[in-house]
Amino acid sequence: MPVGLFRVCVLVITAIVNHPLFFPKENGTVPENSEEIIQKMKEREESLRLQQLRLEQEIAEQEATQKALEKDAVAVEESKEEKVQWDMWTALSMVIFLLIELWRQDFQEGNWQDTGGEEDDMAVLGKAFKGVALPNKAVLASFYEKRILGTTADMARMREMVEGFADDLLEALRSVCNRDADMEVEDCMGVGSMYENWRVRKPFVCDLIVPFAPPEPYCFCCQTWCSGESFPPDEQGYGTIKVCRADEDATGCICDKTKLGEDMLCLLHSQVSSTRPSSEMEDLLCFKNTQYLDADQVMKWFQIAVTKAWNRISHKYEFDLSFSLLDSPGALKIKFKSGKSIAFNLTPVVQYENSDVYFISHFPRSSLAADIPSSTHWFLTFAVYERRFIQLVSKTLPANACHVSCLQILSFLHGKQCSLTGPSGLTNYHLKTVLLHLLQARPSQDWAPEKLEARLQDMLKFLEKCLHEKKLYHFFIGNGKVPAELGFPIIFQRAEPLNLFRPFVLRRDIYRKTVDTFHEMLRNMSALINEYTVHIPLAHTNGIRKE
Repeated sequence: MPVGLFRVCVLVITAIVNHPLFFPKENGTVPENSEEIIQKMKEREESLRLQQLRLEQEIAEQEATQKALEKDAVAVEESKEEKVQWDMWTALSMVIFLLIELWRQDFQEGNWQDTGGEEDDMAVLGKAFKGVALPNKAVLASFYEKRILGTTADMARMREMVEGFADDLLEALRSVCNRDADMEVEDCMGVGSMYENWRVRKPFVCDLIVPFAPPEPYCFCCQTWCSGESFPPDEQGYGTIKVCRADEDATGCICDKTKLGEDMLCLLHSQVSSTRPSSEMEDLLCFKNTQYLDADQVMKWFQIAVTKAWNRISHKYEFDLSFSLLDSPGALKIKFKSGKSIAFNLTPVVQYENSDVYFISHFPRSSLAADIPSSTHWFLTFAVYERRFIQLVSKTLPANACHVSCLQILSFLHGKQCSLTGPSGLTNYHLKTVLLHLLQARPSQDWAPEKLEARLQDMLKFLEKCLHEKKLYHFFIGNGKVPAELGFPIIFQRAEPLNLFRPFVLRRDIYRKTVDTFHEMLRNMSALINEYTVHIPLAHTNGIRKE
């Protein structure tokens, strides 16, 4: 722009200097070629005028360009400021998100089992307890002694009788099976509430699991949902069992996956051994045209084998044996001539590697349980470790600790309420899971017998919290604090926690029914307990409360 002004000034000065009026007239006469000079001056003037107009136009364009550049610079500065602000908020949001994610992972790994040992945490819970008065210690003690304590001796006698008969039945089963073709049956083990001494509801039912293995030269290759393969959410807690030869890897030889030419043979497997007839795998209780063990076929084989075994030894006993429930293939019932009966479950299982985790062929169904994906999917049971954990913790608790009493009372109250209002999504296994979490979270001295009322209240509040959040995590899966003495497989400790209440998210009708039943149980608690409690003088009750 200054250059343009300078050029204009030069042109103006040149025009003024070259103007005819600045030249003196000689003798007052005009030269002869004056007309020619005037014409040239006019042409020169016109040329300068055009050049001036052009320069003015260029100056205007330069000014417009300068203004546009300044405007663009301002816009760039504003955009930079906005971008800096946006980047700042984005970074802040990412930091907050990462902090929340770290807190969530820490909560799942360790704190998800910390069930509120702090009184402040428990104080914010228990909204359903407003207006609900729990029975005092004297009433609870009388109820436990009158209604529950007497059942322990009955359970012991029944366990002894059922175990003896089951051992005899399995021995007969081995004798009727073909050792070269049929499954090999091992000794049975007792699991569940009858063997953990907290069963209170009649009829008493013993749960026995029977491990079995394939005949030689076959073996089971087990795969769980947390073994690295991707399983959908509805298959968590399940696994598959592949029947393989002992000299074969679980993934199979490459000759099974590659089309070899007619003139090529596998050096490891002959043509005869590499092709397995479908009938052979079906004889090994596999699903049709697969190598995966079929739970339905296993139960059919087991029922037939048990029937043959009973026919062999029935003459030794003065009672009848039959399968009692159609929807529970392993449910057996002993019927005496007097009309009395004893029920027990005998269920075949497959051991997971060298642990005491088992794939169970049939699991008791409940309204909350989701449909089994297929008959080749086996549910995993940790019942043996649950029994061992309770036994291990019991050694560290005070004498006559109240942990089993709490579970027995809660199980009785829930069962009684369900008999009045119908079944709900809660099961005794959920109640036991709540107790396992509290046993790990609370110190040993908190389970003294005189703290029965407080611990029962803790269980109810923790259960209410889980129902509200629709989250009750499996005690063993994803729990990194399992005592090392149990020898629990590390693969399950490192797995993602398994939410036992996940079906509540999908089944709102069952969830609503379960919550209503739980709240109704809280309201009816005093009435249910007083119904089975002898009268206690008021003075005695007040004296205990003062203590």
